[in-house]
Amino acid sequence: MEVVVQALPISETMGRQVMQTPEDVALMLRLKAAGLGIKKIAERMGCSKNTVRRYVRSGGYVAYKRPERNSALHGLSPWLNERLQRHRGNADVVRQDLEREHGLRVSLRTVERAVAPFRRELLAAEVATIRFETAPGEQLQIDFGETTMPIAGERVRVHLFVATLGYSRRPYVAVFSHERQSAWWSGIEGAFHHFGGRTRELLIDNAKPLVTFHDAQTREVRFNERFHAFCRYWDVLAKACAPYRARTKGKDERGVGYVKRNAIAGHAFESLAALEAHLAWWMREVADVRIHGTTGEPPIERFNAKEAAALRPLEGPQHVSADSGMCPPCAC
Repeated sequence: MEVVVQALPISETMGRQVMQTPEDVALMLRLKAAGLGIKKIAERMGCSKNTVRRYVRSGGYVAYKRPERNSALHGLSPWLNERLQRHRGNADVVRQDLEREHGLRVSLRTVERAVAPFRRELLAAEVATIRFETAPGEQLQIDFGETTMPIAGERVRVHLFVATLGYSRRPYVAVFSHERQSAWWSGIEGAFHHFGGRTRELLIDNAKPLVTFHDAQTREVRFNERFHAFCRYWDVLAKACAPYRARTKGKDERGVGYVKRNAIAGHAFESLAALEAHLAWWMREVADVRIHGTTGEPPIERFNAKEAAALRPLEGPQHVSADSGMCPPCAC
């Protein structure tokens, strides 16, 4: 018996054949059962011979499944998670680390898709975190940030030392040309003198001039010997944040960004002295008197009401120049 079937036109979309429908496949199988060869069926159906063979072998319609291919970031999930935590959710910095450390050049969108589950975990942890408040005079959080800005008509890289009192949120800012130990010493001592007293604790990040080793699992910390001596001299207890958990020191982390955005963004200065004078004005006239977003009070009011009296006096330890290369007296 001869079966007469009208040939179907070849349909193409963007240079590729359109996927066969279940009805097309049923017709292929009827033609095959009637004795037509693979080539004849392919010509009449307007598809390739391999397509006909695949459906004939399967005995019916099989939905097309795109073959799974390993992502360019396959096997890097733990590394991506750690770097996203380290860079506080900044996927673009993670992308830069990928190219520098693994030689992988991928788009930002690729990285964002890969770290999406870790970002959700990071946001959930932020929401679940209970804000840790400190008592008046208890803690000073310190950190460095850097930026490039116009000074005397040239783009100059400056390093901003930012210290924030844990209770009142009152800030102190100083400018340096580097972040070596001498800058840390000068910044801390400058903050003590600016506030008129010492806190009991210094909360720091894991900066190399201060911390030589910090195990994220055991929380074992080894401070730099000179920094340890510095803290003994000033009789303050140093505490280091857990690695890659910047929200532990969030008050000062946000303080660095606040200084960059509010104090110096869009400004140009005739000299470094002019920048320092501007920051002194800004601390007094802007940062101290603003309504703080967390406390709902101006930092200077909280400072005067409770924190100033809680700070320990400066009369005990005497200032030792960090640039002199000498250890504080009690360290030797």
